[in-house]
Amino acid sequence: MEWIDTITYIGCFGFCFYALSAIKFDTICYVKDVNKVRLLLLLLSMGLGYLVAQFLLMITIYH
Repeated sequence: MEWIDTITYIGCFGFCFYALSAIKFDTICYVKDVNKVRLLLLLLSMGLGYLVAQFLLMITIYH
């Protein structure tokens, strides 16, 4: 059932990246380099996606 885990992690990462992209981090973070803001968005979506995927996998019958 490892393929279910992988699909869940990738799907949650994509969903969290899509949801977090609605937040204007460039106005919140006063940084001149836009790449730092994009890296922040990527890392936040990876962390949140991991937590959401862990939650979803724990409440299902697969674990």
